[in-house]
Amino acid sequence: MSYAVVAHYRCEPADEAAVRAALLKVRDHTRAEPANEAYEVHAEEGRPGGFLLYERYADRAGFEAHKTADHFRELVAETVWPLLTDRSVTFADVL
Repeated sequence: MSYAVVAHYRCEPADEAAVRAALLKVRDHTRAEPANEAYEVHAEEGRPGGFLLYERYADRAGFEAHKTADHFRELVAETVWPLLTDRSVTFADVL
C-alpha cells in the first residue's frame, strides 16, 4: 500500500527564494529514489513564503529510507527547516 506525506511549510518572504531552491533540488533527488512514486512542490497562491509538498512512496519503509538520504539531511533538515516559521505534516495510507 502506498504511503503519502503532505507538508505545509511557511517561511519569511525574505527566505522564500532559498527555501524554494532547496525544495526543488530535493524534489529532483527524491524522484530518483526507488520507492518514490511522486514528489510535488507547490507555492501557495497569495501566501508569500507558503509551500505545500505532496509526497508518495511505495510504502512507509520507502519514506523512512528517504529521511536517511544525504540530500534530505543537507537540503531539508539543514537548509529548509532552520528557515521555517511554521511546519505541519500529515501522514496517510493511500486507499
